[in-house]
Amino acid sequence: MRTFLHVLANTMIANVTTSFLWFALTFWVYLETRSVLATGIIGGAYMLLIALFGMVFGTLVDRHRKHRVMVLSSIVTLAAFSVAGVVYLLQPESALVDLGSPWFWVFSAVILFGAVVENLRNIALSTTVTLIVPEERHANANGMVGTVQGLAFMVTSVFSGLAIGLVGMGWTLVIAIALTLVALLHLLTVRIPEAKPVVDDDRPPVIDLRGSITAVRAAPGLFALIIFSTFNNLIGGVYMALMDPYGLELFPVEIWGIVLGVTATGFIIGGLAVAKWGLGENPIRTMLLVVVGMGLLGALFTIRDWWLLYALGIWAYMCLIPVVEAAEQTVIQKVVPFRTQGRVFGFAQAFEAAAAPITAFLIAPIAEFMIIPYMESPAGQEAWGWLLGDGEARGIALVFLVAGLVMVVLALLAFTTRSYRMLSTEFREGLPGDGSGADADASAPGRAPVAE
Repeated sequence: MRTFLHVLANTMIANVTTSFLWFALTFWVYLETRSVLATGIIGGAYMLLIALFGMVFGTLVDRHRKHRVMVLSSIVTLAAFSVAGVVYLLQPESALVDLGSPWFWVFSAVILFGAVVENLRNIALSTTVTLIVPEERHANANGMVGTVQGLAFMVTSVFSGLAIGLVGMGWTLVIAIALTLVALLHLLTVRIPEAKPVVDDDRPPVIDLRGSITAVRAAPGLFALIIFSTFNNLIGGVYMALMDPYGLELFPVEIWGIVLGVTATGFIIGGLAVAKWGLGENPIRTMLLVVVGMGLLGALFTIRDWWLLYALGIWAYMCLIPVVEAAEQTVIQKVVPFRTQGRVFGFAQAFEAAAAPITAFLIAPIAEFMIIPYMESPAGQEAWGWLLGDGEARGIALVFLVAGLVMVVLALLAFTTRSYRMLSTEFREGLPGDGSGADADASAPGRAPVAE
């Protein structure tokens, strides 16, 4: 557990850095352009890149020692952020915030690429839980991961807003580059005990799609869980595209960053709850019940133009996110052999991440050019005023309401499926030999001894 805590702390530093710069970029672009479309494109591009690289990352994690993968991630992220810093120095800000300028897309793409590569470390961390944490503590360890992610989100939400409001994008880049270097130097002092992974072929493909699909299909019902999470992320794309524009209509950027930071304590509370009490006998059932709650919250937290309602709704929503993520990770760690977990996590990440940009790319222009103008018109106010009230951004509120109700329906329908029953049974019975938990046979191919 001591090794795991070192890796967890290092991941927190890295996540703080990438989230800090990612949030700062989103705030900066919206404030300079006032374009929901621009923030939707940036958010959608981020998730699209995660989807494109997900299976590549998963294959790398399975074929290489986890520590080496994490070091590679830090080096590439450091290089990307440094290139963004050079671009910022060489180009005027007016070119970097002009949506018609190629430098806007170059600058944003380089930062996004550095942030996306950081997800390679997160896949490695999920498999590291299996590697060095006893199986009966997997749910608790995944809760700790959620707590760290929440702490990173809280810190970066506050400081990203303050950084953009007080020192601007230039110094924000300097801070991000410095923190990335600190994370890399610390990571070089960490040691993760692991045997050399076994590679199945002499010339394996860069993207082991066949191996990923085989590993997913080996666990009955697992593909259905990934499909459900994919649909869930379709709804999440709505929030990704519109949450910041709505918040920045209610608050100045510095205050909005603080609001996100305070509400991110929900991540910590949700993660700590899982770390202490686990996920119950059936994490899949727990996950679906929590998704129903998330849908209700998403439908109602903008039903009136009240900043306190929005802030409390975000906080409660964030309390539930670590439960959903920990449930999926715990199931995969239980029903998938260790040697193929990287590919399964990468496959799941690719599928699930691909959903959000589809919605973000669609909903941002639809909201900006159709729904928001309609809700600002007398006809829209007359049709929906009884439900959504009046005030700023009622168009975004209507989108949130519909998206949340769709999430509730999907989760309730999932309870009725055969896949839900099959995967629940598979989780209770576990793997019959080459297990994924710490009590599994340490001599299995690619399996490292448990850390002392």
